[in-house]
Amino acid sequence: MAKVEVKELLEAGVHFGHLTRKWDPNMAPYVYMERNGIHIINLYKTAAKIEEAGAALSKIANSGRKILFVATKKQAKDIVAEKAGEINMPYITERWPGGMLTNFVTIRKAVKKMASIDRMKKDGTFNTLSKKERLQVDRLRAKLEKNLGSISDMTRLPGALFVVDIKREHIAIKEAQKLNIPIFAMVDTNSDPRQVDYVIPANDDASKSIDKILSYVTTSISEGLLERKAEKEATDEDDDTVVETTAKTSKAKTKKVVADEEE
Repeated sequence: MAKVEVKELLEAGVHFGHLTRKWDPNMAPYVYMERNGIHIINLYKTAAKIEEAGAALSKIANSGRKILFVATKKQAKDIVAEKAGEINMPYITERWPGGMLTNFVTIRKAVKKMASIDRMKKDGTFNTLSKKERLQVDRLRAKLEKNLGSISDMTRLPGALFVVDIKREHIAIKEAQKLNIPIFAMVDTNSDPRQVDYVIPANDDASKSIDKILSYVTTSISEGLLERKAEKEATDEDDDTVVETTAKTSKAKTKKVVADEEE
């Protein structure tokens, strides 16, 4: 991935932490100083952590596993939906469905319910229902789409979780910990970084800061996806070459056998 520029992080306000009285002492290694009662995050450490997390996320994407983005706070929802959508990764921006990871089978059933309703509309079954029943089905479909539509393509547990604000998304964090799913997160000065596998110390309240961090992260994931695509194309080409060579060899052997018989 491209080198993370500290100047860009500074301009995006990534360095602004919380009030000193609200801080978590475990964030001490990432705090540079205190100014006007607010902790200032060390951006050089943030840059290093972004690069470390980016490299790990790129490998996960290259392996073909999905990375689930989680951000339900107002200032992050639209940004996460846009950035994750660009790289075709699942995301949760509404309320976290309890058991999303630990009871994934049930969540998949709900997703399949959406597909079932869509089939009903296509094959005409929907039109045979009464007006009241159609209204109920439409409401159920809209509710499912709002809460789970963004994860409809996630057919198995994700390879990693990326979280904005671990205090707010504590349920998602606990579920991922139970299943040993790697957790990547923006961690502000009021949070405990020990809950996260890959900590990115950053302001998780400002939209500019969230946008900047996610830009770096999704770029790394995109690079991993492109590498995977290139490797697959190279493998396909090698397979085609083997098939072609085998066919030529087989043809040559057939000609030789025919020539021997004629003699």
